[in-house]
Formats: sequence, C-alpha cells, structure tokens
Amino acid sequence: MKIKVGVFFGGNSVEHEISVITMNQAISSLNPEKYEIVPIYIAKNGVMYTGDDLLDLESFRDMEVLLKRCYKVAVINDGKGVKVVRTPAPWIGRRVLNTIDVAFPIVHGTNCEDGTIAGFVTLLGLPFVGPDIMASSIGMDKILQKKVLKESGIPVVDFHAFYSVEYVKDEEKILKEIEEKIEYPMIVKPGNLGSSVGIKKAKNKPELEEAIEFAMEFADRVIVEKAVEDLKEINCSVIGNQEKQQASVCEEPFFSDEILSYADKYIGDGKSKGGTIGGAKSVPSKTGMKAGGAKAGENQFSNKKIPADISKEKTEEIQGLAKDVFNILGCNGVARVDFLIDNKTDKVYVNEINTIPGALSYYLWEATGKTFEQELDEIIELAIKRQSDREKLTFSYDQNILAMQGGSKGAKGTKTMKNK
Repeated sequence: MKIKVGVFFGGNSVEHEISVITMNQAISSLNPEKYEIVPIYIAKNGVMYTGDDLLDLESFRDMEVLLKRCYKVAVINDGKGVKVVRTPAPWIGRRVLNTIDVAFPIVHGTNCEDGTIAGFVTLLGLPFVGPDIMASSIGMDKILQKKVLKESGIPVVDFHAFYSVEYVKDEEKILKEIEEKIEYPMIVKPGNLGSSVGIKKAKNKPELEEAIEFAMEFADRVIVEKAVEDLKEINCSVIGNQEKQQASVCEEPFFSDEILSYADKYIGDGKSKGGTIGGAKSVPSKTGMKAGGAKAGENQFSNKKIPADISKEKTEEIQGLAKDVFNILGCNGVARVDFLIDNKTDKVYVNEINTIPGALSYYLWEATGKTFEQELDEIIELAIKRQSDREKLTFSYDQNILAMQGGSKGAKGTKTMKNK
C-alpha cells in the first residue's frame, strides 16, 4: 500500500512562490510506486486547497483559474485518522476527499517555516518531514539563532538586534548602540526572513538608517551584523536527526553584488528561456527538473561552484560545524547551513541555518552521491521514525482528574481522598 504524503506548500509569506517551486521539484522525484501525493496548497490568505491541478506548476500562472478548479479544504483528525475534507461541507457529494499518512511541509518564510506548520501537523498527530516546532522557530529567528549558537560556542560575527518600536521611539539611541558595538561596514537584515529578503549593506550612518528603514518593512525586529569585507560564502547541507548526521559536499555561490540578493537567488539576469513565475527564474516543469535548458535548483537560484574551491581541511571544518549546528538546534530531515570565510584571517563564521532549504539542497546531495529520490526517501523515513519515538513518550494521562472526587482541588487533593 502506498504512503499518502500530504505536501503542504505556499503560505502567507514573501517566499510563497519559492515554496511552490520547491514543491514542484520535490514531487517530481517522489517515487510514485511508494507514495501517493496529496497536495495541500495554502493560499496567501491562509485558505487551504487541494486538487490535481496544483501539481502542475504552469497552472500557477493564472491563480484565479487554478483555484476555481480546486477544492477549499480543511485538514482534520477525526479520531480515526487525518483527513482532507471539503469546506464548507457540500450538500451533495463527498466531504472527505483524501487521507494523509505523512505530512511533508515544503514551506519557506514567516507564518510557515517558523514553526507554524510544524505546530499544526504536530497537533494533528501526523509524522512530518523536517524540523520540529522549536527547531523551526529558532531556525527562522535570525536573532535567537545567533544567540543560541554563540552561547554554544559556535563562531558567529558580531551583531546587535532591536525591535522596530525601540528604533521608532529613540532612533539616535539605537544608532549609537550599534556604532559603539560594530564597525562599518555592516549588514542589516529583518530578524526573521530568508531568501535574502530585506537585506542591505551599510558603509556609513546614512546608509545604516536607510537599511534599517528597509528591513523594518518586512519584520518587527532587525539584526545588524559586522560585514566580512573580503569574504567567501560557503554552504553545506546536513541530513539526519539527533542520532546521526551526514554532511554534504560544500558549495560556493557567486553573486552579482557585495551580498547575495533575492534577485541573485531567484530572478537572475532575465536571460532564462523558461520565463518567470512570481519573479523566479528557470521554472521547473511538472514532469521533470528542467526549464529553459537548466536543471531547476542547480543554477535556478544563483551560480555555484560544487564542490567549493577550499582545502580539504577547511571542508572538514565546515562539515563538522554544519553537523554541530544541526544537532544543537535539534533539526531533523534536511537543512542547509551557510558560512562566511574571512579571507584575511581564514576564520569561519556560521551565517545562518535554513531548516527547509530551497530545492531541499538536492543538488548538494547529488554531488555527494545521493539522488534526489534517495534523499526524499530518507527524510520521510526520518519523519516516521521520529513519530514512532514520540509515541513512546508520555504527554498526557488517561485519567480525567476533573471526574474524580474533589477534582476542583487538583490532582494532589484528589489522590489523597482516593487513598482514604
């Protein structure tokens, strides 16, 4: 019997379209003899839809037509399993459209990757692929992430974080704190976004003010970091759980400006023959991984060198740090850790972790000798194992203390009366 995989994608996030693309890449490599795909598309207004048309990326070019061809649904646990039901319930016809055995959240950004979807599927009692609630939340929160990693002895660049309300209340105070702690140039980022959204470099105070105002358009917290001027950016993926982690080969992305921008990752130079969808370059097709003659995900987001042009010793150092970060944050499935190498000092810094990386980092695993199909099999198996282990733990008691004598006095009082 096939495993029914509920693929959750989309969401109320500025990375919505990136989620749609990653979903399309993944479903094209899921083994159809082992899995039945149940698409659960989360629209930008939070409404869920299902339907076979959601599996065709070309359909997303006309959202109005697409959603008319799909069903509005809710995903519920009725005590007999997790079901996908039509909402509102129809007067005539099926209400239950499908069931789900394993959830596969392929989401990016706030209101999705930040633990929101992980919490939802945990409440449903579903095994699910990827990080749990805590790891998702810390992975998305750049500020908390850096604090946790720094406290754990992981090298990170100097940084300063603040709430936008603090900046509005006393702009000069915040600017003074930043300048006292960090030297120019600086990198300014929203506190909880990915895909290089809202990032700017500041070489002086006016640029710093402009960058902060820009970052505050996307998040209510801002993080300012010391910029590594002569840098090499290196990325490394990790697959596993807390028992065992495997690190991929390293990649070196190349970009058009001093920092890797959203345009570098997703828009490119506009020369792709595959056209654009939601601003993205090299859109993959439903049946394969190619668009415009390029393998989607391989150079869809940026030009890369795989493996990275670094020494064996530096590669091993980065792979070790990547596994440490993965384990410290309690990740599961596949993640990608991004690093900065200061070419002047040869020092390595952890930039951030992506707990649900774009393209699920499949191109790094292919270069390591693992096919995308094998990668997907492995992370689904990890999801099922985690749920099996979780079910051995105690989260609640069968007894209803409110139904016992003196229940309103609490469990301790009830036990005393019962023993008399």
